[in-house]
Amino acid sequence: MSDERIHVLRDILLELHHGASPESVQERFDATFAGVSAIEISLMEHELMNSDAGVTFEDVMELCDVHANLFKNAVQGVEVADTDHPGHPVQIFKQENLALRAAMMRVRRLLDNYETTDDPEMIQEIHKGLLRQLGLVGQFDRHYRRKEELMFPIMEKYGHDSPPKVMWGVDDQIRDLFAKVLDTAKELPNSGILEVKELFEAFAQEFEAMIFKEESILLMILLEAFTQDDWLSIAEESDAYGYAIILPSEKWVPKRVDFKEEASKESEGSTELPSSKGDEQRQVIETPEGQLTITFTPKKKEESFDRKQPQAFGHGFLSVEQANLILNQLPMEITFVNKDDIFQYYNDAAPFEEMIFKRTPSQVGRNVELCHPPKYLEKVKAIMQGLREGKKDKYEMWFKSESRGKFVHVTYAAVRDEAGEFQGVLEYVQDIQPYREIDTDFYRGME
Repeated sequence: MSDERIHVLRDILLELHHGASPESVQERFDATFAGVSAIEISLMEHELMNSDAGVTFEDVMELCDVHANLFKNAVQGVEVADTDHPGHPVQIFKQENLALRAAMMRVRRLLDNYETTDDPEMIQEIHKGLLRQLGLVGQFDRHYRRKEELMFPIMEKYGHDSPPKVMWGVDDQIRDLFAKVLDTAKELPNSGILEVKELFEAFAQEFEAMIFKEESILLMILLEAFTQDDWLSIAEESDAYGYAIILPSEKWVPKRVDFKEEASKESEGSTELPSSKGDEQRQVIETPEGQLTITFTPKKKEESFDRKQPQAFGHGFLSVEQANLILNQLPMEITFVNKDDIFQYYNDAAPFEEMIFKRTPSQVGRNVELCHPPKYLEKVKAIMQGLREGKKDKYEMWFKSESRGKFVHVTYAAVRDEAGEFQGVLEYVQDIQPYREIDTDFYRGME
């Protein structure tokens, strides 16, 4: 993408941010940017948010719908093999959106029926159906979490960090709108059907706009940037987060080329000659024009590290394998963020579905700021800065989850070396509800 092209895109969006109407810039945009790629949109947002133009992340998020509509008829499609396979993450993503749209239509019908029905028994049945359908719509959170926790980290790896930040912020706004709908719908008939309908349409407008952004912009960026290995890693970790309404009908197993096997096939008919130089291998390939001689010296295999060999460790000796087992036996979830703010490690204290703070391998190596929803970003920055600068050595907090029956205690502790130099932050999280319920002391408990 040329600098001139990205600057024109930036200027058009700046006009929007400064109050110009979408109609006033649409004609200029259409005349200049037919067939704009989603990658260009990503680069433009990055340029806009990291320039000295005075446009903040909040500004971009506020006009997210305007930006999406601007690009609506211009975004260039991308075709990638296998994306139509039932188990491919792209196909699942689109099928979920179809199922969610269908559930939204059913909710609208039920709201209309509720409003026009006078029969108390029928109203009660409609109310039950409405809550069931809203429960299905609410599964969009699984769809969003897979997007945020599995797709966004890979996008950031390729330098596309602005679209995830903006989209995650809008996702959280949509979650808040849905929570209001659900709470008010549960209170029917006390809350009033017109209030529920109004709240639902406010949610629906943003939710349906997000579906467009996902399919017309987000997926286009991913299809241009992601490799087959990226999609496979997403497919492998998706089950941990679950799916919205639908389930994959089959597993996606792409055809993979075995290069060793291909090389073996290509070497058929060739002659291998003895070598006089150590491990060097020579091969003669017959061609119509004559013989081609190839020499090859394989790399020496480095000795692998013995994970079972005890090493000096603290006040004793532990092997890497033993240390890993011990960390996974601790009754708490541990996360380590290094001094460069990179999420470096987490333990397996519990299965994914039982984790208090969900962690997956794809998050390792990610900047800690990008691992949190934008609405928590300032708190995360304040904690990291306070620990780094030595204002505090530890931050502690708690919250109670009534739905899960957990009383969660969270600690963020500075990790410093023997010289007192800051090396990172250790977060440890545990459900202390079981400890609160203990009613005997140690010795009486042993009787």
